[in-house]
Amino acid sequence: MYDFTTMLDRTQSDAIAVQVVPVKGVEVREGFSKIPMWVADMNFVGCPSIDAALAERIKTPAYGYFITRAEYYDSIIRWQAERHGLEGLTKDMIGYENGVLGGVVSALRVFCSEGGKVLLHTPTYIGFTGSLKRNGFEIVHSPLRLDGNGVWRMDFEDMEKKIKDNHIHAAVMCSPHNPCGRVWERWELEAAMEVFRRNDVFVVSDEIWSDIILNGHKHIPTLALGEDARKRTVALYAPSKTFNLAGLVGSYHVICDPYLRDRVNAQAGLTGYNACNVLSMHALIGAYKPEGARWVDELCEVLSDNVNYACDYIAERFNGVFTARAEGTYMLLLDCEGWCREHGKTIDDVQRAGTAVGVIWQDARPFNVPYGIRMNLAVPTALVREAMDRLDKYVFNA
Repeated sequence: MYDFTTMLDRTQSDAIAVQVVPVKGVEVREGFSKIPMWVADMNFVGCPSIDAALAERIKTPAYGYFITRAEYYDSIIRWQAERHGLEGLTKDMIGYENGVLGGVVSALRVFCSEGGKVLLHTPTYIGFTGSLKRNGFEIVHSPLRLDGNGVWRMDFEDMEKKIKDNHIHAAVMCSPHNPCGRVWERWELEAAMEVFRRNDVFVVSDEIWSDIILNGHKHIPTLALGEDARKRTVALYAPSKTFNLAGLVGSYHVICDPYLRDRVNAQAGLTGYNACNVLSMHALIGAYKPEGARWVDELCEVLSDNVNYACDYIAERFNGVFTARAEGTYMLLLDCEGWCREHGKTIDDVQRAGTAVGVIWQDARPFNVPYGIRMNLAVPTALVREAMDRLDKYVFNA
């Protein structure tokens, strides 16, 4: 019903995804088009209900101070209940954030003293690393482990040991996980929250990817895990990843506990600039309509096909390259260590070779993956196939 086959021409739309090549010093060779597969930004025609909502608003060409509509809060409450089974939310539990990372920092300033230690899993989203370090927090990593089936799992014993040894009382969870693509099962989340309960650890749960769920998996909100979880968790969401709205700016937190909520809201409001803009509000309202839900359902089918194709191709053709099949998000994390060692190449060599033939991908070393590359599959399926073909011919089997 919706168009996920057209590759938008974004060259004149100020888009980082197509106007920036993150691998420095490399130019795309003549005869190769650029396939944007790096920053977490989709290259699909957007959801019509968002366009309609924005078009209706700009019929009144005035953009001064405004009030937040009740429809904004109602849309969030309905969306969370219908798509994720998160019941019982009220307007008071919902607070605006300019971005999820700002929400993470505001919550940690409540949970931690300056210089406090925070538990994160590794591989680690680069945004967490930068935001926490810039704001004076010390990161303690608990590595995710690959099980015998190639699935990333939390190491609960390691988490507890790190928490006790470092006297940690704050953790950042990524659910679904970026960059590994895990959609945590209920038992995994319950086990993690039990570790946090036993050790008096407060939790920031980044659930910005919660709508991008693939191949029949199911997102479980951290706040749906029981009364204790609701008392110790700040959950962060946004329509930006789901609907490609990052350029409009706008996220929100959900905090059930009144005491915790008051403190986080006070922290978030200190600058005086953490406030929604009018078009962002209307975009969310348009996105969270029934048509938006149908659009996301089709999007997830397309992304599931893209992930399955890419993972099967890599497993069959790129010896020495490993990727776990993403269960959520539209990002793949490639570990090229085996291929690099066998061929006497560095990960820089691999990144440059791919970029030179127009596969614009991302260095995953800042995500704590020494031989890693991060790939964005939110492009039309024909371009995923083209990218795999180029990597086969010019990089991994050249």
